[in-house]
Amino acid sequence: MSYLVLARKYRPRLFADMVGQEAVVQALSNALTQQRLHHAYLFTGTRGVGKTTVSRILAKSLNCLGADGQGGVTATPCGVCDACRDIDAGRFVDYTELDAASNRGVGEIQSLLEQAAYKPVQGRFKVFMIDEVHMLSNHAFNSMLKTLEEPPEYLKFVLATTDPQKVPVTVLSRCLQFNLRPMVPETVHRHLAQVLQAEQIGFDDDALAALSVAARGSMRDALSLADQAIAFGNGQLRGADVRQMLGLVGRNQVLDVLDALAVGDGAAVLHQVDALRHAGASAAAVLEDLCGVLHRMAVAQVVEAGHAPTALPGGLDVQRVTTLAQAMPADETQLLYSICLHGRAELALAPDEYAGLAMVLLRWLAFKPAPGAEAEKKSLNSAQGPADTAQSAPVSIANEGLAPAVAAPAAPTAAPTVSLAALPVRRAPSPEPAQHAGDALVPHSSPDNPRHNPQLAPAFVAAPPPQPGPVALKDARSPVSALPIVESPATARDEPASTADWEPTAEGEWWLQAVQRLTAAQRVSALTRELALQSQLLARDGDHWMLRVERSALNTPTTHERLTQALQAEGLAQRISVEVGRVSDTPARRLAALADAAQREAEARAHADPFVQRLMRDFGATIVPSSVRPS
Repeated sequence: MSYLVLARKYRPRLFADMVGQEAVVQALSNALTQQRLHHAYLFTGTRGVGKTTVSRILAKSLNCLGADGQGGVTATPCGVCDACRDIDAGRFVDYTELDAASNRGVGEIQSLLEQAAYKPVQGRFKVFMIDEVHMLSNHAFNSMLKTLEEPPEYLKFVLATTDPQKVPVTVLSRCLQFNLRPMVPETVHRHLAQVLQAEQIGFDDDALAALSVAARGSMRDALSLADQAIAFGNGQLRGADVRQMLGLVGRNQVLDVLDALAVGDGAAVLHQVDALRHAGASAAAVLEDLCGVLHRMAVAQVVEAGHAPTALPGGLDVQRVTTLAQAMPADETQLLYSICLHGRAELALAPDEYAGLAMVLLRWLAFKPAPGAEAEKKSLNSAQGPADTAQSAPVSIANEGLAPAVAAPAAPTAAPTVSLAALPVRRAPSPEPAQHAGDALVPHSSPDNPRHNPQLAPAFVAAPPPQPGPVALKDARSPVSALPIVESPATARDEPASTADWEPTAEGEWWLQAVQRLTAAQRVSALTRELALQSQLLARDGDHWMLRVERSALNTPTTHERLTQALQAEGLAQRISVEVGRVSDTPARRLAALADAAQREAEARAHADPFVQRLMRDFGATIVPSSVRPS
């Protein structure tokens, strides 16, 4: 006798044999027991969850004659009468299964419905089972509507589909709909253990755990994979063999990757990725397992130890997962989980699967906070006090198209000259952390922000965009070409002008001119330009310059090297050192201070304009600060 695969050999024959579909079984059993039989049933669900099996059991329940030949409709068919045995064997004349995927036209449905005119030949009911019913054409659906709504009393329709959204609502309204849900891995695990014990095949829990997850809620897939694993393992199911067959990560190899990520060891991360590649593990499976372990770590971080799960799927070491959860902050765990989760979708776009995996993991190292950064930030906040921490971060305006020597914008003859020496000096608040932009992380000063992009922002424009309000007034008699928006006191908004906070240093002006020289020569761009603009020159020791920057994300080996090359090309410095820390005098802050001074000077000229003063005197109007722009 030929071998019968496990999925067919262990197909349930009774409602009591079905696993994972208790709600559907209970509803059908009660309906059969109470003789409340509907004329049409629709079973929906993913592949391999029991739609065809339920249909056959239902057909046996309707036509069972009992072991003595005197039985009736029952929820527990005997399995020994002619009707039960013929339905199991697929030769019962009154039970018809139609595959709508290959018989989807109106002609096939008409041929089926012609049989409805004849009473059952052998059984109590005729049962028409149409599998993948969503594949029928619109004409085929329309041709069966009338019979489906009012069939003969001896006819029952059973429809099955994996995509109920494609079934017309006119058909759905004529059926009782039952949704067979995907099975959880624990249910699949238990059933596989029973089947393998019945087959007297050795197995371990790690192997069954891997098969249960790989089945994706389908019992048929789980049994088919078990058949494949039995052949692969020469009659035995071992965890290492099953994971190798499925292309999964080694038992605790994913924890080694997380160990390297937790300490920020890039070389160790790349070594682990290379080891996974040589082992033949799927990059998508690696990220999936990482997400699973990170989920367990997040649970351990928010749930008390006594309530956390003591066993992990796949044979993972509980103690190692707990140690990782304690070593990695909760916010970093959530960030890494998000990076791995979105990284799975990016693998298909990468030129190589493992190059994509390496980039996903290196992305975490690029945005991982520097050691001690959190403690330094807290100490700065406590030192500044409530008043300072409440202030907003300074706005950096950088214009790389300026000439090497930058002065304040030209003002009318009566306007005073803007000088950095006359600007107020205040301590800058602690830097803001990097912010999310969709599923990608970018520094707060990004090229997409026009207030930080030299190519998008005009020179010295520090005021926010104008708010909706009355149209600005113009008067040819006034020396001010464009007057500010003037509102009445009832609607005026008190919007203080932004102030560029900075502390001048001896090297600040020199570094500003050097950065402007680099940008004018187009030596720097993108993140390298941001590194120059956001850094402070601490000291110059011959050809060696010492810089400091607040955001560690800007201080990468690539930006460091490119800035060094730009300074060398301009003959300014041959070597630079960049440290991470608090800055007080950067080119961006100096330009912001100039822009702020120009804004205040423009507001002063607006207030001094005779026409504006007349409007304020006669109509009680006030000036909206956001409408004032330096000329």
